[in-house]
Amino acid sequence: MKFRWSHAACTVLAVASVSAVLSGCVALVGGSAVMAGMSVADRRTTGTQVEDQGIELRSNNRISETMGDKAHINVTSYNRQVLLTGEAGNEADRQAIERLVREQSTVRHVFNEVVVAPFTSTLSQRSKDALITTQVKASLLDAKDIQASAFKVVTENKVVYLMGLVTPREAKRGAEIARGINDVTKVVRVLEVISEDELARMQPQNAPVTTDDSSAAAAAASPSESSLAPPAGGATATPVK
Repeated sequence: MKFRWSHAACTVLAVASVSAVLSGCVALVGGSAVMAGMSVADRRTTGTQVEDQGIELRSNNRISETMGDKAHINVTSYNRQVLLTGEAGNEADRQAIERLVREQSTVRHVFNEVVVAPFTSTLSQRSKDALITTQVKASLLDAKDIQASAFKVVTENKVVYLMGLVTPREAKRGAEIARGINDVTKVVRVLEVISEDELARMQPQNAPVTTDDSSAAAAAASPSESSLAPPAGGATATPVK
């Protein structure tokens, strides 16, 4: 199923390339820019958002210093749970990369989705992955029955990874939306599941959680999903087809 985008979602696509360019400039501002980048709509605390950025920075530095050009790795931290994607030259390097990240005391868990494969990622492929990520984010924003800011979207070689603090309903709906994007080959859910009551306690009292019945019914009619909570051994993959 494909999704029609609202004007707001199309605006996200229109400004995506500009934002990518400007982000490099914002990074020069210093520590204040980090705080400015914190989202008030994010379900993580501000302190956790800052710590996630620190985990990513430290991990990237350690991997670069240790591996050099022997691996192509992307590090994404959400609520101190770290997703590793990319390619390593051999299994020993793949495991070493995980250890470099896991040994940080603030890291709660590492999902190692790095594959042992030649570094075949091209500029064209990375651009395609970036476009898929933008399309998924825009479609999440366009949905009326979930909060787009609850999800973090990562795309690697046309595989979409969803991270976030979400309810079972949101997890299923988010996966459904990601599956509807052209060229996506697989959706992998790396989600922390919370109850509807927990979600309600996170919201301001004047902004109660609402559910769109028609969207909920559509989600219920979608193909059955695997367990939403990531198992101890790794993330849960949900095939697109």
